[in-house]
Amino acid sequence: MSELVETNNMRKAVIRFSGDSGDGMQLTGELFSQSSAIAGHDLATIPDFPAEIRAPQGSLEGVSSFQVQLGGIEIYTPGDQVDVLIVMNPAALKTNIKHLKPGGTIIADVDNFSKKNLKKANYEESPLSDEQLRKEYHIVEAPVTSMTKEALKHLEMDMQSMVRSKNMMALGIVLYFFRRSIENTITFLENKFKNKPKIAEANVEALKAGYNFAESTELLGPSVVIPPAEIPSGTYRNIDGNTATAWGMLAAAEKCNKQLSLCSYPITPASEILHEISLRKDVGAISFQAEDEIAAICSAIGASFSGNLGVTTTSGPGASLKTEAMGLAMIAEIPLVIVNVQRVGPSTGLPTKSEQSDLLQALYGRHGEAPVVVMAASSPDDCFYYSYMACKLAIEHTTPVILLTDSYLASGSHPWRIPNMEDLPDITVPQFDGEEGEWQPYLRDPEFMNRYWMAPGTRGFEHRIGGLEKAEITGNVTYDGENHEKMVAVRADKIKRVTRKIPDQKLFGAQSGKVLLVGWGSTYGALHTALQELEDEGVEGVGLTHFNYLSPLPENIPDIFSKFDKILICELNNGQLATYLRSQYPEFTYDQFNRIQARAFFVSEIKNETLTYLES
Repeated sequence: MSELVETNNMRKAVIRFSGDSGDGMQLTGELFSQSSAIAGHDLATIPDFPAEIRAPQGSLEGVSSFQVQLGGIEIYTPGDQVDVLIVMNPAALKTNIKHLKPGGTIIADVDNFSKKNLKKANYEESPLSDEQLRKEYHIVEAPVTSMTKEALKHLEMDMQSMVRSKNMMALGIVLYFFRRSIENTITFLENKFKNKPKIAEANVEALKAGYNFAESTELLGPSVVIPPAEIPSGTYRNIDGNTATAWGMLAAAEKCNKQLSLCSYPITPASEILHEISLRKDVGAISFQAEDEIAAICSAIGASFSGNLGVTTTSGPGASLKTEAMGLAMIAEIPLVIVNVQRVGPSTGLPTKSEQSDLLQALYGRHGEAPVVVMAASSPDDCFYYSYMACKLAIEHTTPVILLTDSYLASGSHPWRIPNMEDLPDITVPQFDGEEGEWQPYLRDPEFMNRYWMAPGTRGFEHRIGGLEKAEITGNVTYDGENHEKMVAVRADKIKRVTRKIPDQKLFGAQSGKVLLVGWGSTYGALHTALQELEDEGVEGVGLTHFNYLSPLPENIPDIFSKFDKILICELNNGQLATYLRSQYPEFTYDQFNRIQARAFFVSEIKNETLTYLES
């Protein structure tokens, strides 16, 4: 019997809901996460679903999952191994059993372990009857589908409609198991389906039936108690990375009194940013779904040229198509934010999976000498802050800014403390305030070298700019080679001076010692948790520095690197940050720990690699 069943007190737990693509596992997981957040727990989530719109029912390829780690302590990742696995069919068990902790709990819809479904999952016999499996895990066989039918038979619905509510039956079981109230979930369902009262009633009835089953059965064992987390007071909501990114843009536009113009072409996994902005006409946001990626970025450039805050969103394949226009925005010196929600490549790759494979593309993926600002968010909730900062730097330095997130951040969620607008950094629009008639298109602020950003339709500031090389100050087209060399240097210096606006690189853990862990972007959660666990286990001399500002780099990096004997760079690619840092700071020696398995780092593998590295 598992440790989870023998005790009802845990500091944290990892739960995974898994079933067929049509079983509603994403909604089930989201509702459980909302209930946990309301109960005061910190949490992190990650969905996992196939790229196909609808894979064959019951097949291994069609399995969809949602994982959440919740705790009474600060949570940085959705977790490694799973404590409780809910499976709606044999295929879900087959694909997810490898993630379950020894002694973990399996809650299985036994009704769907038919011969037909077992065959689809490559089982000859039901694994639920396997004695070895029953020794390793605590198995709860719950007749979820048949109980759903029984609970809803009085509603006079067709069989298919009744069975669709089985995910709420499963949710009711898990809510009871973790001592969650079902009242908030009932309210959500009634509001979600208020225009379809029979569906609302069916879901609520199924939820209650699952809760009552769990309360009355002895199969589950003692329910689990996790204390609330100690988090700063404030108003919180669960937020995923794409929504947070969209809201960061909206906040920046409001802060600088500019109209947001988001011009994008739909692409997985970035499309939800476009969807979210399209709903925000109430705050003056403009959304434009272009016919292709090139049209999208060129439209955003046009929006910024006219005086709006121009933004375009995409993923790796779309970023490839946008590169020429990025160069146009760079040489014209127009504020522009490009959000790249990275996915597994090259080409179509694995479009619903996550990877950090576009860093070098962001740094160097333009023809000519075309440096831009490059940033990366590190958690779903801080996508808001770095989206806001990307807009701030783009406006204040009249330059394109590339913000890198990824699928892991975009679809994962985390509690987010809603900030007050007055607490967000000010955004200063670089406007010319000299005498009338003195202004010219490429006059610059002497401190930061940024061009003054004046809308071309403003009286006295009529002008035109383009992609041809420009003379200093006037912006007139010139083919003079010496002028070109000078302008290349000016634009590079302008980007370098952005370091005056970005914070120093932070150092976590040991302030000097044997090993410095280095990461960027979405690896922060796994690296930070690994560091904490190593410290709790008495391991000394391990530090962590994690990059959000990648171009330009913070100025204090050499000081941090020099304090450690060894530097281990951990990233979800074949070594792109390592390659970059070797070019910028060749005086240091770097080792690498890389994964390109279409998933995030496990905390356990970071810890194991660090311990091995310490012993080498």
